[in-house]
Amino acid sequence: MTCLFNKPRKVIYQLISSLLPSIHQICVSCLLLGFLLTSADTALAAQASTDLLKQQVTEITVSLGNSANELKFEPNNLQLTAGKRYLLRLNNPSQLKHYFTAKDFADGIWTQKVEAGKVEIKGAIHELELKPGGEAEWVFVTLKPGKYSLRCPIPGHTEAGMTGEIVVSQLTVDS
Repeated sequence: MTCLFNKPRKVIYQLISSLLPSIHQICVSCLLLGFLLTSADTALAAQASTDLLKQQVTEITVSLGNSANELKFEPNNLQLTAGKRYLLRLNNPSQLKHYFTAKDFADGIWTQKVEAGKVEIKGAIHELELKPGGEAEWVFVTLKPGKYSLRCPIPGHTEAGMTGEIVVSQLTVDS
């Protein structure tokens, strides 16, 4: 009886042995294809970020307060377009410190950098504090359309009207 069981095993072994080179080629092809797709995604991402960095920057200046110490953003309504690169120049001409806080907006952008004095900051930014006479430049690309609230969270400042709105509209073919 062992002869009967051995024959099918040999046939199966021979069949598997004859298929191994093909299976090996398929596995290598799948690995190569996966590598190429990953490399293509990485190349596309690198190309996209390079293209964003070459994109013309639109400059916007916002004052946090004013020399009369009024608690307001000037302007307090920013109109931006998704997919565009901006340089937001922030200054604080007042004698009080102020915050530029728009967390949901900050979550919907890609920050290239923030410069203040001789310091350059990169990465996720959610809030900037400007001391009296302070200035900062925030370079970013808007990613997510929507309406976002802007405020200075120092006690009493929001209540006194130091609020605003940032509107990011969808990129259109004409933009």
